[in-house]
Amino acid sequence: MNNEVKLVVFDIAGTTVKDNGEIATAFHHALLEKGYDVPEEKIYPLMGYKKPEAIRMMLEVFEPDNSKITEQYINDIHERFVALMIEYYSTTTALQALPNAEKVFTHLKESGLKIGLDTGFSNPITDVIIDRLGWLKNGVVDYVVSSNQVAAGRPQPFMIQKMMAAAGIDDPKQVIKIGDTEVDVNEGKNAGCLYAIGITTGAFTREALEPYDPDFIIDDLAELISILA
Repeated sequence: MNNEVKLVVFDIAGTTVKDNGEIATAFHHALLEKGYDVPEEKIYPLMGYKKPEAIRMMLEVFEPDNSKITEQYINDIHERFVALMIEYYSTTTALQALPNAEKVFTHLKESGLKIGLDTGFSNPITDVIIDRLGWLKNGVVDYVVSSNQVAAGRPQPFMIQKMMAAAGIDDPKQVIKIGDTEVDVNEGKNAGCLYAIGITTGAFTREALEPYDPDFIIDDLAELISILA
């Protein structure tokens, strides 16, 4: 195990938690209720962003009248998205960790590393997911940060920096970031992490991740163990 690494930060949906496409579906329905029929293939590239920012980006494409794109209008759509996601994650029987996620968490913890989770979700959604999985209350992970808890979401480095402060880490080269989207990779780079790793289990394929030059692209979280060895 790399003795310099002290903290590994993972994305949630598509990286450590299985995404069956329900996030894009919720975006689609929340926007459709306002009259925007946004194809899901246009939604996937924005999956890692802070959700109100993703909504703004979609409106800038699909709403010809820029004067309609106000903070209140974005918030109205976001609130509907949040309600749909909370309903889904509260009731679904399909909520589960991705293969090897919990095995990797256990390995890292046994090796003395801290584990953080960050996400483009706001904490009302995040809290439902993490509570149902029991990851925070059972000590499976150490830190969970949602995008609304910092000044700006990914690709800005603030969520990683918040966890570094909580862990007492000053050097970003003691941190690794892993996630399934462009903004996960760029978040790690902007934070100055030792590695920014892309994974193909979520929104982005290997080919879609490659242009953002991650340090590694992996197909399974278990590959992280050999990278750290």
